[in-house]
Amino acid sequence: MEREQGRQMPIGTEVIPGGVAFRVWAPKCRRLDAVLDDREIPLTAESEGYFSGFADGAKPGQRYGFRLNGSEHVYPDPVSRYQPDGPHGLSQIVDPAGFSWTDKEWKGVKRSGQIVYEMHIGTFTPEGTWAAAMERLPYLADVGITLIEMMPVADFAGDFGWGYDGVNMFAPCRLYGTPDDLRRFIDRAHSLGLGVILDVVYNHFGPDGNYLGLFSPHYVTSRHKTDWGEAINYDAEHSAPVREFVCNNAAYWIREFHFDGLRLDATQDIFDDSPRHILVELGEAARAAAGDRSIYLVGENEPQHARLVHPIARGGYGLDALWNDDFHHTAMVALSGRSEAYYSDYRGTPQEFVSSIKWGFLFQGQNYVWQKKRRGMPALHLEPDRFVTFLQNHDQIANSGLGVRSHQFAHPGQHRALTALMLLGPGTPMLFQGQEFAATTRFYYFASHKPEIAAMVRDGRKNFLAQFPSLASKDIQDILPDPTARETFEVSKLDWTDVKKNEFAVAMHRDLIALRKGDPVLSRQSANIDGAVLHAEAFVLRFFSQEECSRDRLLIINLGSDLDLSPAPEPLLADPEGCEWKVAWCSEDPKYGGLGVPPVAKDGCWFLPGRSATYFVAEVPSPALMKTTAESGAEK
Repeated sequence: MEREQGRQMPIGTEVIPGGVAFRVWAPKCRRLDAVLDDREIPLTAESEGYFSGFADGAKPGQRYGFRLNGSEHVYPDPVSRYQPDGPHGLSQIVDPAGFSWTDKEWKGVKRSGQIVYEMHIGTFTPEGTWAAAMERLPYLADVGITLIEMMPVADFAGDFGWGYDGVNMFAPCRLYGTPDDLRRFIDRAHSLGLGVILDVVYNHFGPDGNYLGLFSPHYVTSRHKTDWGEAINYDAEHSAPVREFVCNNAAYWIREFHFDGLRLDATQDIFDDSPRHILVELGEAARAAAGDRSIYLVGENEPQHARLVHPIARGGYGLDALWNDDFHHTAMVALSGRSEAYYSDYRGTPQEFVSSIKWGFLFQGQNYVWQKKRRGMPALHLEPDRFVTFLQNHDQIANSGLGVRSHQFAHPGQHRALTALMLLGPGTPMLFQGQEFAATTRFYYFASHKPEIAAMVRDGRKNFLAQFPSLASKDIQDILPDPTARETFEVSKLDWTDVKKNEFAVAMHRDLIALRKGDPVLSRQSANIDGAVLHAEAFVLRFFSQEECSRDRLLIINLGSDLDLSPAPEPLLADPEGCEWKVAWCSEDPKYGGLGVPPVAKDGCWFLPGRSATYFVAEVPSPALMKTTAESGAEK
């Protein structure tokens, strides 16, 4: 046990002085041997089903595996740090201490002030590697992105995929490069002021290449069912080592790769009836691993359970933020004109946008017709930056069936207007890769599998999309792309020539992000906002300054045709005392692809250009203008 003192984790294979230490949880085994090149090292049985041992002289780069109960086959390490040949091959010894970090001064990321960018490494560049993606980081920093959310990278079977079927939970996917390539990516990001968080999947294991069951039958449980089958065992018999496995995984990504946090996939399928929920434990483990660095933990939670971001001391789970599907859903209805399947409880109305900006979730316990039950819980008290808002993400683009991005089907003016709402609103905005340059490529669901699983994936995908009446007909079902075909993956890769072709889109996103960061009122992400419906397709938001009304801000969105508000009996439109509203930004600026900005506010009357967003600051009129106004009033 003296040799074990240099370990970072209680499980796995680690380089320590003199060689390599093994420790494996394998209660299903009577005997366990480590196989290293031409050597076989018998491991010693410990209590609770653990085995441990030491390979003298073993070095990083060597391949190894485990022989179970004297069988012929050698299996990969359940805590493998790298699988050079994929989940079915041998593991490779990795020494994380061999990488030289340069980010010593990096302090991590905080909850407020983030501009998130969701990225899938395999399609972000033509090469689909961390090395190639690293070359694009200066561009993201220039646009104003502050935080990259990397889709899952735990190794999975097949040649391509989204990453949500990972089976080697500690092994960065060999398709994207080596573990050190991932470290170099994050180190470079930090040097540019970019944080990086990792999307992790703790609700199920992938169907192919998962050998955990050979070591222990207790990794999963029949006590709960997920959308993907068996649930991970967090609360049934022998769950303690499983909890240890997952908590160490969360800490591992933070400690050994310097990730700045985690995005927790589908937390509604992480079932745990224990007195202390696994989300609390893994969150604490991740924060402890970060040391003095601050990290960001965000959850995806379809039922919109606000308790996930409540403080642990108040019975919450201690996460920092949650994805806000409600904002996305009402925006898609407004942009597409369609309200079907899980969009059927939304109307895309001005009131829904006002309420979403002010209160985050639209459903906080009301009846949700689509699911025939109540959805959500009270969240009126939550700070705006607790909600991650978006117009695009990997799921929702792919769920259009044909991989269509929102800017490809929406009216350009309306899409610019809602982009402004997202980027200037008080929530934490998130872009999906390529959104900022109006990518012409589509993004499909794709997953490479062996034939028997591929057939089920194809059928399952069609059945899922059939919930949308517009995608249920045979004509559409017949042309849906095959998610298991390599072509579906290849055509989902970004075309970087779009950056030059669509400079107007890049300019708009860059300017909006700069405005958000530089404006002292917007940058606070304050909840001190009110809004009003001006018309069937128009609304106003007023951002109140904490100091004085002369610093108030105004954002007017008109998703319909030109609108003449004369009179304008809405107090939120009134000039702040001693000031007047001045246009600071408008989505109809020609440099963004707009049709030009007409005069908007004059003498207390308003003209709202169609399909536009206009942002105003309060400004003290010039002395000459004040004198002219006073004289005009005296004459009357």
